[in-house]
Amino acid sequence: MNADLLKRAADLVGNPNVLVNLVSKRVRQLNSAGGSGSRPLLLETAGMGAGDIALTELVEGKMAWEMLEMLVPETGPAKRRKRT
Repeated sequence: MNADLLKRAADLVGNPNVLVNLVSKRVRQLNSAGGSGSRPLLLETAGMGAGDIALTELVEGKMAWEMLEMLVPETGPAKRRKRT
């Protein structure tokens, strides 16, 4: 993988765990069905691996994602169940 692309994508996404999930899912899409599952969203991919293609798509804005807010459970007194 290209280190420059990786740094730019990491700066864009922010969370390295999310970046790994985004790139790995896109690489699986590109490699599925013997490589004919999904075509790259780039015009020129000569000499690029699937990881570099996924990172380039992400950096160039051809791939979108949405960060969902984490739900924090309300902390209150624990509810006790009655024994029957």
